[in-house]
Amino acid sequence: MTKKKINKGPEDSVKDYYKLSIQVSLNGLSFCILDTIGNSITLSKRIDFGKELSPYEVLKELKTLIRKEGILNYTFTDVVVIHRNTLFSLVPKALFDADELANYLKFNVKMLANDLAVYDEVSNYDLVNVYVPFVNLNNYIYELFGEFEFKHHGTVLLDSLLNLHNKGKAPICYVHVDGDQIDITVLEHKELLFYNSFYISSKEDFIYYLLFTLEQLKLDPETVKVRLFGTIEEEDDLYEIAYEYIQNIGIFMPTSDYPEQTEEDQKRVDFTVINAL
Repeated sequence: MTKKKINKGPEDSVKDYYKLSIQVSLNGLSFCILDTIGNSITLSKRIDFGKELSPYEVLKELKTLIRKEGILNYTFTDVVVIHRNTLFSLVPKALFDADELANYLKFNVKMLANDLAVYDEVSNYDLVNVYVPFVNLNNYIYELFGEFEFKHHGTVLLDSLLNLHNKGKAPICYVHVDGDQIDITVLEHKELLFYNSFYISSKEDFIYYLLFTLEQLKLDPETVKVRLFGTIEEEDDLYEIAYEYIQNIGIFMPTSDYPEQTEEDQKRVDFTVINAL
């Protein structure tokens, strides 16, 4: 689906200049409403379920969230839904065939017979992200708002990091933390060396995936630059265990296109939610 102006009345007004971004996953929900005139976040919230729910249960939570937060009181020019899961596979654009979506996923994703495979293009980087969206959640959003845009969270994350990454010669490992899911991205010379997403249940899981990734890429934990961001701070257990094994580690503070975004906004609003707009 492509972005289109939706739910607009016959006359433009200030209230029509809002954008909505919603991230959905089996472990939680988050959203933000952006005021494009004031260039600021009007409303935002994160919900962590504390466990993995079924898509049907997530739909019930989403309906409750939209009702409680009064989201339908706004009129939006754009609505974007981000699907956060590990049901994806990156494909070089030169090897991509839109008729073979299921085949790109079958070796590393457990698909059901009725699962729908779709894809995003990672802008300007000759990559295609093939993934399985939450179809029931898309259907509900369509009922509310009409046509909208949806993406995989990995698409938004990669596109944002590739655009933010400087042109330094040394590789940088970015680790995005969001509850019990982490995304590890390694970039060098504006090129993608590695990207994958993992579920973790302990700090030991976290350091295992991080160190294993560095080992496979032959990157030295004593010299490689590792930057953590998302729902993590320096005093967290995940940061402390990473600090034990990695010499050049720190918290990454992404720049934002929205200067009115406060520090509290940054804690409530996921990196991919704000960068999808």
